[in-house]
Amino acid sequence: MNDAFANMPDNACDCHVHIYELERYQLASTSTYGPPQASWSDYEKVLQRLGLTRAILVQPTGYAYDNRCLLEALQMSGGVARGIVVIKPDTSPAELQAMHDAGVRGVRFMMIPGSGGILAWDDLEEIAGRIAEFGWVVNLQLDGRELAQYEARLRALPCLLTIDHIGKFLEPVATDHSGFRSLLNLLDAGRTWVKVSAPYETSKIGPPLYDDVSTLARALIEHNPERCLWASNWPHPGRKSRANDAEMLALLSHWAPDESVRRQILASNPAALYGF
Repeated sequence: MNDAFANMPDNACDCHVHIYELERYQLASTSTYGPPQASWSDYEKVLQRLGLTRAILVQPTGYAYDNRCLLEALQMSGGVARGIVVIKPDTSPAELQAMHDAGVRGVRFMMIPGSGGILAWDDLEEIAGRIAEFGWVVNLQLDGRELAQYEARLRALPCLLTIDHIGKFLEPVATDHSGFRSLLNLLDAGRTWVKVSAPYETSKIGPPLYDDVSTLARALIEHNPERCLWASNWPHPGRKSRANDAEMLALLSHWAPDESVRRQILASNPAALYGF
């Protein structure tokens, strides 16, 4: 599986990273876990070690609407990162433009119960309408088993959409499950991408290959590689033991044996989606 490192494409991107500066930015009262200290300078070492050059910083649920830590990290990145924030539905166009100029490219919706997400389904269409003109994405995390009931609604959004962590099926399912079929349908509609990432969050089998979730990752890539992204989920918040980032990247070779497909997932797709 080390082929993932032997031919790392230029501009390879990690599409889901969280930054925490715990001494300077206090967690919100809605935070449901104690994350590790994880600064941008800490993460730069991960980029270098893995041979990656770009990253997508995703607002942690622990910071709720306070995007200051993320915006600071975007500035520190010198243009190699883009950001996904959490905003209130009444955020003004001027505020959105300022965030866009700072490198923000989307809004996070965390819909896993008990995860500390603060935006609700009732906020979805209003925020999607506000961000569509900027070319931003709705970054959605939900239990993939629920996708069938939301498929039509998600297809109707006026903005782009990304879905986290191989669909985040809290109980791994077969590829003929209605939720997984809905995920494939969304990809085929041309405005949705999925992150093939963090199999450890839902696998019941576990390492090294997480076969129950890897089956889904491989099926997504085989079905529509143009709509797949890779991500580390660094620093793996909420986990008692951190996943090994190099092993997570190496899994991509297991899911996508073809080098040209890996190049597409790591570089071409995120460049087009996030406007690098």
